[in-house]
Amino acid sequence: MAFSPLRISIRRRQPELVAPSFPTPRELKRLSDIDDQEGLRFQIPIIQIYRHEPAMAGLNPAAVVRDALARALVFYYPFAGRLREGPGKKLFVDCTGEGVLFIEAEADVKLEDFGDALQPPFPCLEELLFDVEAKSSAVLNTPLLLIQVTLLSCGGFIFAIRLNHTMSDAPGLVQLMTAVAELARGLPSPSVIPVWRRELLEAHPTPAPSFPHREYEQVPETEGTIIPLDDEDDMAHRSFFFGPREISTLRSRLPPQLRRSSSTFDILTAFLWRSRTVALQTSDPNENFRIICIVNIRGRFNPPLPSGYYGNAFALPVAVATAGELCSRPLAYAVELVKRAKSQVSGDYIRSVADYMVKNGRPHFTVVRTYVMSDVRRAGFEDVDFGWGKAVYGGPARAVPEVASFFVPFVNASGEKGIVVPICLPPAAMRRFAVEIQNQLTAQHGGDEQVVEADNNNHKDQQTPFLRSHI
Repeated sequence: MAFSPLRISIRRRQPELVAPSFPTPRELKRLSDIDDQEGLRFQIPIIQIYRHEPAMAGLNPAAVVRDALARALVFYYPFAGRLREGPGKKLFVDCTGEGVLFIEAEADVKLEDFGDALQPPFPCLEELLFDVEAKSSAVLNTPLLLIQVTLLSCGGFIFAIRLNHTMSDAPGLVQLMTAVAELARGLPSPSVIPVWRRELLEAHPTPAPSFPHREYEQVPETEGTIIPLDDEDDMAHRSFFFGPREISTLRSRLPPQLRRSSSTFDILTAFLWRSRTVALQTSDPNENFRIICIVNIRGRFNPPLPSGYYGNAFALPVAVATAGELCSRPLAYAVELVKRAKSQVSGDYIRSVADYMVKNGRPHFTVVRTYVMSDVRRAGFEDVDFGWGKAVYGGPARAVPEVASFFVPFVNASGEKGIVVPICLPPAAMRRFAVEIQNQLTAQHGGDEQVVEADNNNHKDQQTPFLRSHI
């Protein structure tokens, strides 16, 4: 099911700064050497969609969220500050207590106007998460969060939030959002008390990386590189749905031992990496293509990072293969590479990353011919409940242009649980990508599946779930 073309008329109140409801410490707090790497210095949008809840009749969701946010910022007061850069590109949070940007809005649409499948890419995202000031999306010296609560004519609402990624990863952001939600529902304090402790992920006094870290190699650009989040006019956005049947099909193509030992993440990541490489049609089969797997490292330390830690706590292990090898060899080849890359990650590995950052000027991860995959299925976005129940959809608003995709938990129009993956590619490559996925999957089931696609809006956002013909 695809979104029909949708035009949203939104009336916004004057943006405001929501500060902590009580005085908070004025101090300068260091980010970790994982937080402040160049590749995390950007803003990432998240969308939460909620249905009308009769029990909450008479309550304004925006007012409820605003009040709870102010109280949550007492516990999470660094978010009310501003980011500063010191010597050696080191980032600090200046805990000024100025607050986060907040917008209350109303839209003349109902939830059902968005279509049956509420999944990325969302139409009119720039209206649902309005960049209120010319410089509000900068990384330094601006609010660290932008939140917009848009009331729908049906009584539901959309909670959209833009995060400065240097502050938190997905589990850290969900921890903050859950705290706001708990206070909105009447709890006196968050169930998880936040822990800063960013020094736990700092480099050694004399940095000495112990791993090669090919994820940060500087690769000459030949066919393209990263595209900023706000430069998407020539990109196509689509989503693909993978249910148990699609995953079973891919798993069946692996040798028995690999079939048993590989996770859904391993298999689907390898499949998408291979299909994307085919779609990009490189002219040189000897060019290296990379897949970076975002791996949560919270439990890989001994002892583990403390409960409540909300900084970036992940590694970016990389698998590398030539286009020729990746496209010509069986899926098992790519799966083995993904598994091998993930297996590197340990406490020693992430400390080596921190050392590498400091020793090499906090470089960006490799973006040339690189694909990044992040699994947020267990982050808990959909479980955030402000009093109106769990989110109908919760998670990333779209793919990171040309670079990164997400595995998001999703229930399709037939009630089947699966994974939705937002993709962003140049239009011609996207068409080839969709065909490649269709060919690979329908070949296993005699052609009884189809790709359904439709134009979305004037940013070439398109909705292309992989759906069975009976849906």
